[in-house]
Amino acid sequence: MRLIPRALCGAARAAWRESFPLGGHAVARWFPGHMAKGLKKMQSSLKLVDCIIEVHDARISFGGRNPLFQETLGLKPHLLVLNKMDLADLKERQKIIRHLEGEGLKNVIFTNCVKDENVKQIVPMVTELIGSSYRYHRGESLEYCIMVIGVPNVGKSSLINSLRRQHLRKGKATRVGGEPGITRAVMSRIQVCERPLMFLLDTPGVLAPRIESVETGLELALCGTVLDHLVGEETLADYLLYTLNRHELFGYVQHYGLGEACDDIVSVLKRVAVKLGKTQKVKVLTGTGDVNVIQPNYPAAARDFLRTFRSGLLGPVMLDRDTLQSHPSAGAQGHRPAETDP
Repeated sequence: MRLIPRALCGAARAAWRESFPLGGHAVARWFPGHMAKGLKKMQSSLKLVDCIIEVHDARISFGGRNPLFQETLGLKPHLLVLNKMDLADLKERQKIIRHLEGEGLKNVIFTNCVKDENVKQIVPMVTELIGSSYRYHRGESLEYCIMVIGVPNVGKSSLINSLRRQHLRKGKATRVGGEPGITRAVMSRIQVCERPLMFLLDTPGVLAPRIESVETGLELALCGTVLDHLVGEETLADYLLYTLNRHELFGYVQHYGLGEACDDIVSVLKRVAVKLGKTQKVKVLTGTGDVNVIQPNYPAAARDFLRTFRSGLLGPVMLDRDTLQSHPSAGAQGHRPAETDP
């Protein structure tokens, strides 16, 4: 990506970019083979499953969920767990819930699995969902089997480990990582509760084969759902800067001591690199021979910018806030049917 500098802007009167150039990005087509195999394996395991728990990132409550989940797994009771709530701006939580209800998602829990926040609500809700549904050939079974699904790196394994801590007082059963793709196969059943006797199936993260909106793909990438190098670290850093400025979230200015907000990623990364001492020697050919020049390490600065955002140090954010604002009536329409359900 070729970065074109723009003039530095002050936070008070900044004319931030109104759009982000989305052409030419391949993120929307990233669909590794293990994801396709994982989805087929999940389908074949459905007959053993009583309920589906779908885990998603609370920072993108509306976007990026795989539509294939509903098509292939839609007959089972479904609970949506919006994880990483500590990193999300949830000031309008009730509006988010009403909007999701309008999309047919009536069972939603916000969690922080790292600190076990709200995780205790999951087993009672799952038990209630199973109790009010027809279990088909599993009606005589005294144990519950739950499948945990979601796109990569939203905290599925962390949820399983949190449930085990809460209900069994036991440690990790699944490997947890900060990159997508840690869980690559549908695993054997993992016990998470004694009463009721409940087992969970961890599954690999599965992205849709085509993400219709490239901007949704970039939001997923910001949350670590896609490997950074597939999008480009500097491209992601630029989209992050664009998003923070547009939402008037200027925590990065104070964190990096920039003095003022800016809409030019080259200027921001240069100052971040200098502040963090991330520079590199580059040979430049001149008329009198090679000269060593100290230059900012832009990729390293971009990685630090992304890592700082993902750790929550730049403040909470709701990346798809525009969806909520552009559909103000969806939540109200979706709330009425929920009240009349048996």
